[in-house]
Parts: sequence; C-alpha cells; structure tokens
Amino acid sequence: MILAAAVCPHPPMIIPEVASGAAGELASLRAACHAAVASLVDAGPDRILVIGAGENGPDRDESAGGSFAGYGVEVHVGGAGAGLPLSLAVGAWLLDAAGWVGPRTYSTGMPDIGGSRVALLVMADGSAKRSTSAPGFLDERAEAYDGRIAAALAAGDTETLAALDVDLGHELWAAGAPALRTLGQMTKGTDVDAHLRVDVAPFGVGYWVADWVLG
Repeated sequence: MILAAAVCPHPPMIIPEVASGAAGELASLRAACHAAVASLVDAGPDRILVIGAGENGPDRDESAGGSFAGYGVEVHVGGAGAGLPLSLAVGAWLLDAAGWVGPRTYSTGMPDIGGSRVALLVMADGSAKRSTSAPGFLDERAEAYDGRIAAALAAGDTETLAALDVDLGHELWAAGAPALRTLGQMTKGTDVDAHLRVDVAPFGVGYWVADWVLG
C-alpha cells in the first residue's frame, strides 16, 4: 500500500557542501525538498522507496550508500556502501536530513512494494534544454514537456504520468522521465491529494518539488 509520494530534483548543487559559496542560489529549492520529504516521514510508512535515474540493476536496501567525493567534498550518505548513482544519493541525503532511520529501498526501475505500507521518494529532473545557457542548449519543445509534468504533479494526474513519453524525455535530456512514469504507473487509479511546491528552471533545467497523499 502506497501512503504518500514526493518528487524532488537531484542536482548535485542541492548539497550545500557541493555548492559551497553558491549554496544560497538553491536555498528555496532545498527547503522545499526538505518539507516534501518530511511529509513522507509524517505519513508513517514502514519503508521508503527511493526511485531515480541510473544504470539498471537490482534494487538495494538501506545498507547501500553514496558519496559526493567526486565533487570534491567528503559527504557520505545512506549506508556503508558507496555505489548509489547521483539521483539515489541525493535521495539518501534527503532521507538522512529528515532523520529517517527506517528501512529503505533504492531502485532505478519498478520496485516491489510487497505487503508493506510504503512511501515513494521520486528523484526526477526535468528537461535540460530550457534555455540557450542550459546544458543541452535550447529546445523549443522542452518548456511544454515540463509544463505537462508540472500540471500532472499539481493535479495528482497519475494517468498523464503513467503515459509519459520517455523517448521525448530522453531527447530533451529529462533524466527524471522514467522515474516519473514509474510514479504514475505505481499510483494509477488512486485518489491523490496533490501539492506542487516548486516549478522552476534555474540554469535552464526543469525542477519540481511536489508531495502527494494517496487515498
């Protein structure tokens, strides 16, 4: 049973130590992520499932961990391991910051809920082609693509997310498209009380923060 879900972006600069002197630029985004993840913890799940981009492989439990040493800082998150991809490592950092000490599952695919009461933390960046200064330069289709996702997150529209065009997302460098489609598929047909906290595109990359309570 899925109790709640949250969607957060995973730019490495959301970690203050990585951002260093530029940490203030994403302060409001960071605060919204912390609030959304706090709502997951408050839902009282037995386990939190972190879903994000990365190389396909088996799901990992709370013993998995991640490191931001590649960004020049000694920040370790999650369990003792160090192999989590960026999206899941940022998710682990958010759960650590929220004080979550319960079971976790990290997945780059469709995680198994089993019979547990779970919450979903979906790590999903939008298009990286929103402006001429974006990592992928400007693609005129990117704003509309991200806009449809934002509207779905605001409305709790699971059908739109479940049918998300991930091939177009790949063209637009939207790393979070597969994870968002998984969110839609896992919650399809469920009543959703939705809250879209953030819909922005700093650096030409689409970021959302949302949290859902599922009926």
